[in-house]
Parts: sequence; C-alpha cells; structure tokens
Amino acid sequence: MRRVVVTGLGMINSVGHDKESSFKAICDGECGIDTITIFDPENFSVKIAGEVKDFDPATVMHPKEVKKADRFIHLGLKAAQEAMQDAAIPEDTDMDRFGVCAGSGIGGLPSIEKNSVILSTKGPRRISPFFIPGALVNMLGGFVSIAHGTKGPNLSSVTACAAGTHAVSDAVKTIMCNGADKMLVVSAESAITGVGVGGFAAMKALSTRNDDPKHSSRPFDADRDGFVMGEGAGALVLEEYEAAVARGAKIYGEVIGFGESGDASHITTPSLDGPARAMKAAYKMAGEPKLDYVNAHGTSTPVNDKNETLALKGLLGGKENCPPMSSIKGQIGHCLGASGSIEAVTCLMAMRDGIIPPTINFETPDENCDLDYVTEGARKADLNVVMSNSFGFGGTNGVLIFKKI
Repeated sequence: MRRVVVTGLGMINSVGHDKESSFKAICDGECGIDTITIFDPENFSVKIAGEVKDFDPATVMHPKEVKKADRFIHLGLKAAQEAMQDAAIPEDTDMDRFGVCAGSGIGGLPSIEKNSVILSTKGPRRISPFFIPGALVNMLGGFVSIAHGTKGPNLSSVTACAAGTHAVSDAVKTIMCNGADKMLVVSAESAITGVGVGGFAAMKALSTRNDDPKHSSRPFDADRDGFVMGEGAGALVLEEYEAAVARGAKIYGEVIGFGESGDASHITTPSLDGPARAMKAAYKMAGEPKLDYVNAHGTSTPVNDKNETLALKGLLGGKENCPPMSSIKGQIGHCLGASGSIEAVTCLMAMRDGIIPPTINFETPDENCDLDYVTEGARKADLNVVMSNSFGFGGTNGVLIFKKI
C-alpha cells in the first residue's frame, strides 16, 4: 500500500477564521461559546452555541453565488481554500488524479428549515430553486471540486459526528489503493438553527448552562451536563508520500493508522465496545506505537467521556500507560460532522509546534475520568505520534493516528 502524508491544512471555527489564529486561541484556552445570535433563542431551553462570527461568504464565493449554497458549504470552501493555498499545489498537477472527500453530519439544515417554513406559509411555488443543490451534503464536495478544479474521485461521508474523521480515512484509502494521487478532505457543519438546537435539546443532549456560556462545555468534569453545539470546517490536503517528497512539499505528518467500527447497540447512547474496537484497529494498523497524545472526542456528555476514558485505558493496558488526552470542545463547542477534520488539523499543528492543547473548564474531578486531561493549560511536549477520536450517533466510530516525519 502507498504511504499517505498531509501537506496542507485549513480550518475555521468559533475562535478563529484560519488555522493559525484558531490553533493559537485553542491553545490559549479561549472560548468561542456565547449566547446564540444566529436566531432568537428566547423561547428555547438552550440558548448557547459556538458560532462563527463576522464571516463573509463573499470572500470565498462570488456575491451573486452565495445564495446558491448553504452556510456549511461557505465554511467548507473557506477551510478548503486555506488548505490548498497551504499545500502550494504545482500548476502542472494532474487534476484527473486529484480528488475530494467531503463530510458533514447534517448538511444544509438552515436551508431545510427556511424552505420548510416557506412551503407552509407561502406554498410550494415559492421554494428556492437553489434549495436542493445548496443543501445536499455531497454538494460541499461539488462546490469545492469546482472551485479548485479537482477531477478525481468526489466522495462524501455522512456519518454524524464521525463524518470528518471518516472523510480523512476514505481519502487515505483512495490514495493507498491508487485511486488518486492527491485528495482534498473537507468537512463542515452549520446546524445552529432553531430546529437544530431545538432537536438536540429535546434529546437532553445539550448543556443548559445558559447563564455561563464560557464554562458550559466541560469535558471530563464531574459536573458536565451535555455538549454545546458549534459550527465550522476543517480541511486537509493528502498526498502520496513519494510524490510529495519529490516536489519538495511541506509535510505535517503521515497517516499511519485508521480504525472504524459500529456499536450495533443504540442509536444515540454510545457504547464502550464500539469506540474501543475502532481505537484498537487504528492502533494495530499503526504498528502499536508509543502514543504521545490523544485528541479526545470528549463531548462533555456523561456517557461519552467515561467510555472514552475506559476505552483508552483498555487499549493501552491501564491508566499508567496512557498518554495525555485532551478535548478542544470546551473552546469551540461540538462541531458535529466537522469536528473530526478540525481536530485532525489541530493534532497535526500540535505535532508541528510541540504543544498539547488544554481541556478547559475542568474543575471537579470525576472518579470515572481519571487520566491526564491537560487541565492546567497548554503543555509543551515532544509529539511524534498522535491519535484523534470521533464517535457519532448511530454507533459509528472513527479513529486516526498521525506520525511526524
């Protein structure tokens, strides 16, 4: 199988519009969670989220084209644009061998909500002709491929909160099997709408700390009461190793392992067994290396954080063998289908800079969460191998392992 490396990165989230400002804010422990402004949350039980503020989609699309695409596509185009610029792809690249793998958990929920209201109040003739092509999940890959002229495989992952991670692993498989030489991975989510927040709140999945947004998402803390919705996008350019070296590309790291599994247990409550098997598969594929850091799924929900802790201890043979593990969802919220790629970008930048992002808002220890969660602030460390976890509704799990070259 061919080796696969990462040569370009991009991201946008509630603490930054690009990878450098976002990563610095995450490491500084800044929090982008606040009272919702995208819609009026007055009558909602949950009034907080991690919004991307002051973003102008006209910076990535012609102003006349903006209305043709949902906000998640706008955010994805921004991250993809940054990743492609970062990778410095040569002009003579064979674009027939350059593909796209996109991901989103929900896709164009704002467009679905808006046009559903139009249907019920104004009738079917008033529905926008851009509604369907602007809301479909795979249209993220469609818009991105058009923007960058990529004519290789155009794939999409729609696996809830594991979509971003699965998009990376699907792209890796494509290159490994010689289906393409380069792949642009992008996952994006923008589901902070009335129906989105209302739906998750109805499940009792969200934190209700409306009076204290900055401390609402608290991974691994004993007083955690649910996740906080975020939005954003992450993007990575993947290339076959030999070709990347030959063109003198900047290499952030190599993908040495990935693992996927299904819980076959419950549609929303995560199991311990499913994530553990995904972690084991990735770890075995990577050759069972010494892990220097684990970027946790770490949602700030009672069940996930406990199970993820137990799964890592089970994988490595006990607490004493576990490396530092942290979650960045206290800073940016849970970006659902975009979280996997955003966190993969974060892992690669952590390796580049030799720094572990902190878990913020950890105040009260939980006897079921007893690992080193880097709660005292960002930590300098020599990072050579890192793991990133993503687990989604429906019992779908994805894990990635990166190695510094």
